[in-house]
Amino acid sequence: MTDLSDLTRDLLHAARAAGAEAADALAVDGTSVSIDVLKGKLEHAERSEGVEIGLRVLLGRRQACVSASDTRPETMARMAERAVAMAREAPEDPNCGLADPDQLARDWDVAALDLVDPAEPLSPAELQDMAARAEAAALAVDGISQVSAAGAGVGDRRIHLAATNGFEGGYRRTATSLSCVAITGEGTGMERDYYGDSRIHCADLDDPETVGRIAAERTVARKGAIKPPTGAVPVVYDERVAGGLIGHLLGAINGSSIARGASFLRDAMGEPVLPNGLSLTEDPSMPRISGSRPFDGEGLPVGRRDLVRDGVLQGWVLDLATGRKLGLGSTGNASRGTSAPPAPSSGNVVLTPGNRTRDDLLAEMGTGLLITSMIGSSINPTTGDYSRGASGFWVENGEIVRPVNECTVAGNLRDMLRRIVPANDARGWVGRQVPSLLVEGLTIAGE
Repeated sequence: MTDLSDLTRDLLHAARAAGAEAADALAVDGTSVSIDVLKGKLEHAERSEGVEIGLRVLLGRRQACVSASDTRPETMARMAERAVAMAREAPEDPNCGLADPDQLARDWDVAALDLVDPAEPLSPAELQDMAARAEAAALAVDGISQVSAAGAGVGDRRIHLAATNGFEGGYRRTATSLSCVAITGEGTGMERDYYGDSRIHCADLDDPETVGRIAAERTVARKGAIKPPTGAVPVVYDERVAGGLIGHLLGAINGSSIARGASFLRDAMGEPVLPNGLSLTEDPSMPRISGSRPFDGEGLPVGRRDLVRDGVLQGWVLDLATGRKLGLGSTGNASRGTSAPPAPSSGNVVLTPGNRTRDDLLAEMGTGLLITSMIGSSINPTTGDYSRGASGFWVENGEIVRPVNECTVAGNLRDMLRRIVPANDARGWVGRQVPSLLVEGLTIAGE
């Protein structure tokens, strides 16, 4: 297995030799295997493995990034020379730069994050068996005409970061996934739906029969879908799509959006953005969650914090550069790949759950739309004007009466977020733990 710490040190040495004043280096080593089956037989198999390296060099307030998948010493030397030459020609950026040494993460407990499955990864034959079992379970449900996709996969990724300011650290993350997409009906009357699960530890994964059955039951429920009536009605976002609504809030408080002034929440610091009693908490230390990490992409410490507390916005999501531009410090939210500078990004988030089930929200809604799938997007990030394609179920007197499709849901995100009512059905093992959400007064364009 490649020693990533040696690679990052060699990159930094090459950068200094080429004339860089400061630099950071990232090395990523990953392997993955994915298997798809169709009609019980192997349809597609793919394996990938390799190392990627990235180097950022700084000359004063100028910076440049280069990346490669070739780790030979001569390649790294050429990378460093090219990066320094690029930095000399780059425009000055008063906000770029490494962290000060006293800002760096010094102590972390990777083991506490439990990001590595101790069991041997599943073999391709075992993955094929899982996918075939999920497909068979879906086909066993009455009303399923075919399964368009059933697949399983494993992944193992290692990350190591080092910089001339003295930071060096790395960690590893594993994953196992299984999914199934089923179809009901024929011709223009076909409807589809899916279910999938992905876990850090394979032992936590839903069994194939459960994955196939849920995919099939969701699909059969969509048979005969028609457009809903047009009008202003309340909407319930099912748990599997509700995270997207909170994702728009996260995008609006991202430092890049705030620094550009392209956010509908740019003037909302210290103001209510969610209903009273609701908090949105970021926690990168949650064990066995894919978004957890021991430090951020600039080597800064990470920790639990409320982005929104009791409905009131508490802070932005910042890396060093956006923090400097706004006259603030980094919030430990830098994320980066091998080919670009760091950028702010939120990780695991948890929205305060309610004390009612999704069915309770439907009963409270009375008549309206339950959304289970969304397509397309027309969002104005500056004004918050929102319009998205949706499908799901029409609800009358608190009960689901028929499936619906081909409709558009519209509103304004700032108003919508202030009116959300959460259920209590958030999954506790995903990175964005958001329950089903009731939102009043949206406009539905259907028939």
